[in-house]
Amino acid sequence: MERAANLPAAIDAAAEALIGVLDSAVSRHQLAVSPTQLRVLSLLSGRPETNVNRLAELLDVVPSSASRLCDRLEAIGLLRRVADPRDRREVRLVPTAAADALLRDVRERRHAALRAVLDRMPGRVQQELLHALVSFGRAASDGAEAQPASPARTA
Repeated sequence: MERAANLPAAIDAAAEALIGVLDSAVSRHQLAVSPTQLRVLSLLSGRPETNVNRLAELLDVVPSSASRLCDRLEAIGLLRRVADPRDRREVRLVPTAAADALLRDVRERRHAALRAVLDRMPGRVQQELLHALVSFGRAASDGAEAQPASPARTA
């Protein structure tokens, strides 16, 4: 067993390998959107109350950049801007059915690529990986909730 001091390096290397597998599952196929646009659709699909300002925060960009991204997605039929029923001055960003289908296709391709890698691993190791990833996810979530706000964010 490797020393615990090597664990962050091993996780970093595994994350790079994972990103490579996920990216190659999609890059072999011609998508109508860029990786950034795909990320926007993915973010919006899980956040139905999102407006341009909130999207800009999620992406860590200025609102005008987020708005231009939305303009391009709207132009190709993957995004709609709709008035918030509670406050008509607010505009929500809603992925279209075509965006949902695109995200579903990307998710299926990525899962198939991951299954191909997992199939090369013994079942016992797959189970250990599952438990480790669940624990890691919990620890990361708990740690994020326990973190005090940074001084720049509290001002």
